[in-house]
Amino acid sequence: VALRQARFPVAGWSRSPRQLDGVETFSGMQGLTQLLSRSDILVCLLPLTHDTRGLLDAARLALLPPQAQLINFARGPIIDDGALRQALDAGQLKHAVLDVFATEPLPPASWQWTHPAVTVLPHCSAPTDAATASAIVAGNIRYYRESGVIPANVDLGRGY
Repeated sequence: VALRQARFPVAGWSRSPRQLDGVETFSGMQGLTQLLSRSDILVCLLPLTHDTRGLLDAARLALLPPQAQLINFARGPIIDDGALRQALDAGQLKHAVLDVFATEPLPPASWQWTHPAVTVLPHCSAPTDAATASAIVAGNIRYYRESGVIPANVDLGRGY
């Protein structure tokens, strides 16, 4: 919502088709190719699953327009670190903002700390608000007591 209010064109990708108001949506692997090829700023918010580990590899990063920028608020292993560094060094990617890493905490000798085209964040992209989190937990408990169903549970087959 905030990105649309700031007049950014917003597009999203998922494994299966979805419709979101004000968001151009893509799905499946062909959809991922389409999304990447038009994304000047790619914000990664995917869960880490068997299918998403290493998803943003050299071939997929190369699909981004020249000088695209990447923000990873998801999980570190979704992005191939070596491919990311090569894309940044070659100027294919202009900048990366990284809040998560394959190894956490990020070791002091890691290249990301000193790379001029990388901003390292202190794993703070989504701080938990105690009031809203408490309301969600209370609502889930209430729903379970009324229905006997645990809401919003993890689908072990999907991994999230």
